Amino acid sequence: MSIKVFRMGLKVLITAFVFLVGSVEGYQSVKEFGAVGNGKADDTRSLQRAVDSGGGDVFIPKGVYKVTKTVVIDLDRLGFTSITGTGDATILMAGAGPAFRFIGTHEGTAAPKTVKENVWQKQRKPSVRGIEIVGAHPKACGIEATGTMKLTVSRVLIRKALHGIHLLKRNRNVIVSDCHIYENRGIGIYLDDVNLHQINVGNSHISYNEQGGIVVRGGNVRNLQVGNCDIEGNMGKDTPPTANVFIDPSGGTIGEIAITGCTIQHSHDAPDSANIRILGPGDVRPYAERETRDGNITITGNVLSDVQINVHIVKGRGITIVGNTFWKGYEANLVIEGCSQVVVGPNVFDRNPRYHYGDGATAKLGVIFKDCSDGILSGLQINEVKQHRGGLVLEDCQRMNISGCNLLNCAGSGFYLERIEDCIITGCAVQSLGEKVKDPVAVTLTEGKGNLISNNLFTGRVNVKDGSATLQNNSVRAK
Repeated sequence: MSIKVFRMGLKVLITAFVFLVGSVEGYQSVKEFGAVGNGKADDTRSLQRAVDSGGGDVFIPKGVYKVTKTVVIDLDRLGFTSITGTGDATILMAGAGPAFRFIGTHEGTAAPKTVKENVWQKQRKPSVRGIEIVGAHPKACGIEATGTMKLTVSRVLIRKALHGIHLLKRNRNVIVSDCHIYENRGIGIYLDDVNLHQINVGNSHISYNEQGGIVVRGGNVRNLQVGNCDIEGNMGKDTPPTANVFIDPSGGTIGEIAITGCTIQHSHDAPDSANIRILGPGDVRPYAERETRDGNITITGNVLSDVQINVHIVKGRGITIVGNTFWKGYEANLVIEGCSQVVVGPNVFDRNPRYHYGDGATAKLGVIFKDCSDGILSGLQINEVKQHRGGLVLEDCQRMNISGCNLLNCAGSGFYLERIEDCIITGCAVQSLGEKVKDPVAVTLTEGKGNLISNNLFTGRVNVKDGSATLQNNSVRAK
């Protein structure tokens, strides 16, 4: 063995040893403060002492560190603080409350001029990275934060707790990335009546949390971006109805949301389950009597399946849904109620042959709009809807423009329209192939006025009440 190789090997061994039992430059190991890390000894005081030392970078080496009381990080008193591991350290939270609570004093917005100097000088960008937190108490939680500026949580696994990441009161510019929030009894990422603008949740697995994956309740939330995540099974069979992504602004105001590039799915056997459910607005006064800032929602590029309703939006505005794949919506694939300024562009609403048998065969699918106005629906591919009055249903809607849609083998009626006004349906095809629909109905319009149905290709009967629409240049053929 050459001297050079020997020295390199010795350097690696020394570095590994220091990380395991001591400190490296810029880091203070919790073992320097008496932590044992054997999963039995109570290491609460040692971790708190390490944090309170004010060194800033607290390193947790390999081991299982039992904690029975929340480790509090008072940022204004302690200064910059990070909790860091290399992926092989476990915090076993054996008490009630969060394993780590970050407390800051930021009261401004995300604008630089509102950030006080003490926040920049002592508090900005607290972080947790590279550790696991496991709940060992019915009320144990993972990470809690209030008053923080630029909180960052990355490469963290939180499981078997109540809530994973719990954000309260006021925070700004939060990043959650490359995390696993898994098998918790409560909510994975919980925005709990919080005033929070600018939060990015990305590249994470958020799965099997019984009371919701990402849940926003109340508060004042803007600029929530969820991207490139796998979010699934976040609904328990015996818990109140929730969703993989659940936005409920009751008592608050929520808007400017983007959900992009995610796989969101499971579980259809949970009560009233949904992949994405957005309610609103929280302030129930009429739009004319208040400054309306709710809404502006984009849902794009996602794969959505295996729940009662894949996407359910109530009383929203400024909504764009485009480029998604939907299937196995047991009650419906898409339900939009009481919304305005809605654009639903090219999406696939499918009956995936892989899941056509067994439970999947009972999924009703369907695209339903109720009490909506001023919307554009274009390029929809709707396939094999069952047990609904139609593949695309509009009830009590006004000024909806529908074009370029393809409805294939829908039982009932292709379009089912009831009490609609000033709506346009043009350039669409409603077709029935083979023996899947024996007596197809292309269009049913029971009541309406001022509507135009033109330049469509229809297979099957057209049942339109006299005086409810102008029909022109349509090609209608029997099956």
